[in-house]
Amino acid sequence: MRMYLVDSFTDHAFAGNPAGVVLLDAPAEEAWMQSVAAELKHSETAFVVTTGEGAKPLRWFTPVAEVALCGHATLATAHVLGGDQVFSTKSGELRCTADGGWVRMDFPADRSEPIEIDPAAALPGVTVEHVAKGKFDLLVVAGNAAQVRELRPDLDAIRALDVRGLTVTAPGDRDGIDFVSRFFAPAKGVDEDPVTGSAHCTLAPYWAGRLGRDELVGEQASPRGGVVRVHLNGDRVTLSGQAVTVFSGELHA
Repeated sequence: MRMYLVDSFTDHAFAGNPAGVVLLDAPAEEAWMQSVAAELKHSETAFVVTTGEGAKPLRWFTPVAEVALCGHATLATAHVLGGDQVFSTKSGELRCTADGGWVRMDFPADRSEPIEIDPAAALPGVTVEHVAKGKFDLLVVAGNAAQVRELRPDLDAIRALDVRGLTVTAPGDRDGIDFVSRFFAPAKGVDEDPVTGSAHCTLAPYWAGRLGRDELVGEQASPRGGVVRVHLNGDRVTLSGQAVTVFSGELHA
């Protein structure tokens, strides 16, 4: 089987979010896919069946669990396969379109709702201005971008929350950046995800409502960093990013 390592949401290697991509001729056993993802140790590894007609079956695994939606590994898969792609996933049909060196991904919007919970203990140094919950994650709005960039979270406290992960966000502090964010999912084996496409399905509706614009640019301010363009269109979000193939080879196990 062919296997690739792709850095997503970046235009150069060793930045953005690395994802494994494994090309399959037929559906694989779940336990085997989980073992491969654990071996590779990326925040997500994508497994896509490339044979047959119609939408290509696509699944994503962290080192410890399968997830229902993943943006950067979808971007990596579309980058490897090239051209326009349609994937069949646990979050429905996802369409990807090549666009001049970028990949545009049509994802479901995840509108968050305010929730009565105090995450301050998990986020030392953060002035919590708003807390909401989407389908998968907790969304916390911080007082400013510096608090997001300098955050050293309590991962044990985040792990105890009944969510996939926690997104911390604030208004942008640089030209061309509308908002910044970071994402933590220690319960899923990902202490900090470098760039999280699926989190932007929640970030896009929030910031579109707050800023009054449907087209925005987000910076995920992790140590590797990355940029995600978002376009809110009703109950869908277009996520756009670039990707770079770092490694390709054969998987023998």
